[in-house]
Amino acid sequence: MQERALEGKVAIVTGAGRGIGRAIAIGYARAGAAVCCAARTAAQIDDTAKEIERAGGAAIAVPTDVTRLASVHAMVDATVGRYGGLDIVVINAGVNGERKSVEAADPERWREAMDVNVIGAVNCAHAAIPHLKRRGAGKIITMGSGIGHRGSPQRSAYACSKAALWMLTRVLAQELVGDNISVNELIPGPVVTSMSQAQASRGQGVFGIAGEWVKGPEDVVALALFLATQPAIGPTAQSFSLMRRDT
Repeated sequence: MQERALEGKVAIVTGAGRGIGRAIAIGYARAGAAVCCAARTAAQIDDTAKEIERAGGAAIAVPTDVTRLASVHAMVDATVGRYGGLDIVVINAGVNGERKSVEAADPERWREAMDVNVIGAVNCAHAAIPHLKRRGAGKIITMGSGIGHRGSPQRSAYACSKAALWMLTRVLAQELVGDNISVNELIPGPVVTSMSQAQASRGQGVFGIAGEWVKGPEDVVALALFLATQPAIGPTAQSFSLMRRDT
């Protein structure tokens, strides 16, 4: 892959304050993209943007609540206003939801997972698509999960929200194929992040898949770069997974 494969491109990465989103934002900037780092926690995205700038890259930090459409539109407008357009959107912001059965789950916590993981993704697509169309081509990358394809007991909110996100990915791809905008899902598989470490500290099993590749956030960047650098005629409505096996 070319070292500056995203030279001249403008990208938005939601959930860029930590974990996978932070790693992708930094990776895209190293590849030449100007990056909008978006998340609810201002201090975290400020830190990501400053790291990019210290390395000679271009980045802005825009505090954003993806569940609020007005907040997402403001984030997209700030990006386009600063850099003149938009080429890539990584829809990464998400929550894991409760690890409880449907019977035991708090319906409000269940709704929260749907609001962030699904409605947040819809809001991002809604705000970004007109700007991607103006460029004549673009990339939308959703952050999926194998659990969204196969399900998992005690994880109904997360599984159902990621299943809905996968369907949204396919429908968006169908709607945008004539605009040269590809929409694909990236499944990272198990990644050690602050979120997973917090679950482990509470005594909750996090991965538990024998023989699986447990990654760091930086291990996801190569696939995120691959998807962002495909030609306009390239893959769309596809799911790309870093898991070793579908279990």
